[in-house]
Formats: sequence, structure tokens, C-alpha cells
Amino acid sequence: MKKITRFLLVALLGTAFSCNEKTFLEEKPLDFYTPDNSLETNAQFQAAINFLHNRLRNIVYGGIDLDSFFALRYATDFAVNATDYQPAVKLNDYKNTMVPTFNVPLVIWQNVYQIISNANVVIARAPKSTKLTDADKKLFRAQAQFFRAWGYNMLANLYGGVPLITDEITTPRRDFVRAARDAVYAQCKADLIEAIAVLPDIDKAKDGAVNKQAAQHILAEVLISLKAYDEAIAAATQVISYPGVGLMTERFGTHKDQPGDVYRDLFELGNQNRTSGNREGLYVIQSDYLNLASTQRDAMQWAIMPSMQSLTIKSAVDGKSVSAIKGPNEKWSGRGVGWMRPTTFVLYTMWQGGKNDIRNSPYNILRDFQIDGVASTSPDFGKWFVKDGYQAKVTNFADTIRNWFPILKKNTISAGDFPDAYFQKDASGNVLTSPLGGRLLINASDLFRDGYLIRLPETYFLRAEAAILKGDNASAAADLNVVRARAKTFPVTAGDVSIDFLLDERMRELYGEEFRMVTLTRMGKLYDRVKKYNEKSGLSIESYHNLWPIPFSEINRNVSAKLEQNPGYN
Repeated sequence: MKKITRFLLVALLGTAFSCNEKTFLEEKPLDFYTPDNSLETNAQFQAAINFLHNRLRNIVYGGIDLDSFFALRYATDFAVNATDYQPAVKLNDYKNTMVPTFNVPLVIWQNVYQIISNANVVIARAPKSTKLTDADKKLFRAQAQFFRAWGYNMLANLYGGVPLITDEITTPRRDFVRAARDAVYAQCKADLIEAIAVLPDIDKAKDGAVNKQAAQHILAEVLISLKAYDEAIAAATQVISYPGVGLMTERFGTHKDQPGDVYRDLFELGNQNRTSGNREGLYVIQSDYLNLASTQRDAMQWAIMPSMQSLTIKSAVDGKSVSAIKGPNEKWSGRGVGWMRPTTFVLYTMWQGGKNDIRNSPYNILRDFQIDGVASTSPDFGKWFVKDGYQAKVTNFADTIRNWFPILKKNTISAGDFPDAYFQKDASGNVLTSPLGGRLLINASDLFRDGYLIRLPETYFLRAEAAILKGDNASAAADLNVVRARAKTFPVTAGDVSIDFLLDERMRELYGEEFRMVTLTRMGKLYDRVKKYNEKSGLSIESYHNLWPIPFSEINRNVSAKLEQNPGYN
């Protein structure tokens, strides 16, 4: 027995002194996640891609910060800030607001870099996973490259050159330097070309998923920024000529049997995805009402609709101030606050000469309503606010700026599509209505609808832009006329075409939809267009505002290298 005991002791000691201590002591967690094991399986990588979709949706829908959400759209030729109109503050006053310490450039910078950082993790780890098939490794990497390219393209468009980070960062860094703007675009190009070779075509991808045609669209834009116009035309042509996509030219979807037109159909609830018959949405952001995984809904309906519930008129009975409407009504689509007011250019000027353009039809821009906020015995009851001259009978300044202006219907939900919980009800649970028709709403501010990040008409505009920049206005006119033909407006000739006309046409098609700020900074046209068309921001904007400032806090914390500021902001 003693011999056996001595043998076991020697054996154990031998094991202790002969093993690789580092390997022996290394922890291998099996029941909790660490940075090393949290991205291994297909489900984990899919969750990482879903998170990238979610972060992008938050930027587009206003989940990051409302001032930043607005700033990607207003203070351009599209809209003014109607809440801070007089005195002018925020971006109604460019010179004193768009400075390096302004919160908006910082919020956008940090949130886009978060997308890039998370994409870098997927790009680095997918090829190393032992639990993915080779096909899945390539697909997850390609999807992450799409998001990284989208992010860097947006940053380069807004700020110019930015720090170019393509590796996963695992330790703190304070030594970032700006890459040249073209170098950032070149990285986008490389990522997109690699991704395009792997991503599925749009008709083989799920609704809302990253696909080849969406990547080709962004590539076309990047190539324009690199002045590679022939390549840009080729990339856009690959999208336009793909058999699985096309402009919608006939009525379709949930409201096709109701009065309307095909342009309105594009923005009806449930009509954005391929499964609803829509062939022109190239990247559609998914948003499901009451889905806890999709809680962020588009803030545009709330922001761009006038605050009609606050609108007052002078009563014809006693001259006192009275409400023009009983309350938010599904006929007018939701409850707005009038945070942004479209410019005169958007509401009126850009439609001159195109009276048959369906994008300006009553189904798409509501320009009048009937007064129902007074007693039915009042001479004001049932009168039309605009046609019958009540715009001259409002009782305060806000009525003229925030509380009434034409409603852009594409940013709203139609009657019949609001959930039951959104309606006003009496004590018995009956929905309250207006005597003039329509059910009354409580606080229907959210636009709980899928939304377009990329739509095919913009691809035509990119191809037209590249053609103009290489001197081929005839081809540009042909592309513009494809979109204009769907809108049932007159064709243009090569002599009509210019970059400014292209920007006008983009606005007619994409108003309230595109990041107009990003488009104008990309093209170097922010100053010119704001000066010409924005009645408030145009009073204070300077040419150096064509690029946003690098956030001061980012420069300040970058102590180990110099992060250069853009000219004009020092």
C-alpha cells in the first residue's frame, strides 16, 4: 500500500512540474460570455448584424438624439426649424451654432463610429470562427463591410477626411489622425467591391436584409466622390438593369383600390417591402408596431406635420380666439408638433410649371382642411381654412409658422391604418369622431412604418449626376425623365439639365425622405442652396459650413496625436 501511495505522489508531482502552466491556468468559460466567445456561432454573428441594422435605424429614425435627427434634414433647402424661428437659434443661426462644441456633430460622429467599430469586430472575427461554414463567414463579413462603407461614406460626406480605422480596437487609443477624404472613399470602394461579390441579389434576400443592389447603389455614390464617373455610371447601371428591380408605375399594395396614385402607394403602411410587391425599395428599414426588438419608430410624422391641434382663429361670432380643429384627426394623419417647416421652395416654388406632377397631388401634399373646432352653428364651421381666407384670421405668430403649413403625406400614416389604441374614446369605449368625418386621435406621433434608406429613383439620380459631371447632359436628361415620367410631369432636355436642376429633381422625388444635409455636403452645395432657398438659415450660413466641424471633445481627448480641425472652425 505504501508503494502505491509513493507512486501516486510521484506521478502527481511529475504532472505538476511537467505541464504548460500558462495553458493549464487559462480559464475557458463555458457558462458565460466573454469578448473571446461571444462571437462564434451563426446565431451570435446574426445578432451582431442585427445590431448594426438597429444602430442604423436609430440614426435614421431619431433614436440617437432629436436635434441630430433634425440636423440631417433641416437647415438645408428642405426645411427650417419652426420651434426656434424667432429669435433664431440652433441651426436657424448657423454661425453661432454650428461650432466644434455643438452637440450634433459629436452625436452623429460617435454613433456612426459605433457602427464602424461593431462592423470591424465582425469583419475581423468571422473568418476565424470555427463554428461557421465558409459561406457564412463570407456572408457575415460582406454584410459588415456594407455597414462599414455606409458609415465611412456618411462621415466623409459630412466632415471630409476622418480617422480611418479598419481593425478591431481592443485597448484605449488617443492617437487618431485624419485620413484624406479620398482615402476614406477609397476604403468604402474596396469594402463595397468585396461585399458585392458575396451579397445576394435583392430578390434572393429577406426583406430589410443587406443585398447586392443596395451595395452597388452606395458604390455608385462613392465613385462619384472619387470622380470616377464612368465607373459610377457602370455601378448604377448594374442596379437599374437588374431584372428584379424597377420603378413602380401602377397602383399597388394596401390602398390600391382607394382614391390615390402610385406615388402615395409607395408610402402607405405595409407597402415598402418586396413581399408587398414593391420593386423599387433597395434597402428598407424594418419597424414593427409593438415589437420589443423594434421599438424605435420614425419621428418624421411628429416633426414635419404642423401642430394643427394648437391652431387658433378669430371667431366670426365674437372675435375671440377659438381652436380651428377638434383635435388630431386621422384624415390629416397623426399628431404633429411642427418642429420642422418645409421651405417655401419645397412647398411651392419647385412645383411651378409642373402642375400635373403627382408628387404634388392632393394625395401627397394636403394643402387645405375644414374647420371643425367650433360649434356646428358657428358661421366658421365647415369653412376651408385656406380657400375661405382663414389664414388671415389666425391669432398668433406660431399659427403662421408651426401650426399650419401644407402636410407632406409621405411622412404620415393614412386614415384606417392607426392602431385602435391611438383613438380618443368616450366612457363607453366608443371612438370619438369629427362632425365632418374622421376619427379623433390621442397622441399619434410615431410613424410606425417601414422606411426607405435607398430607393431606386435615387440610383437614377446618381447615374444622372455622374453623366452631368462628365459632360453628358443628354444621358442625364434621359435618366431624369424616367423618374419624371412616373410622376406624370413633362420631360426635360439636355439644355435644362445642370447640377442645380438635378438637386431640384432629387427634392421633388425624395423630399422628407433623404438626408438632405448629407447630400449637400457631399456635393459641396450646402452653402449655395441654403443661401438661396432657406429663409432663416440662409441669413447666417458661411461657405466653410459646407463641411461640419470635427467635434471639439474628440480633438481634446486625442492627446497622443493631432486631430486637425476643418477650416473656418478654429
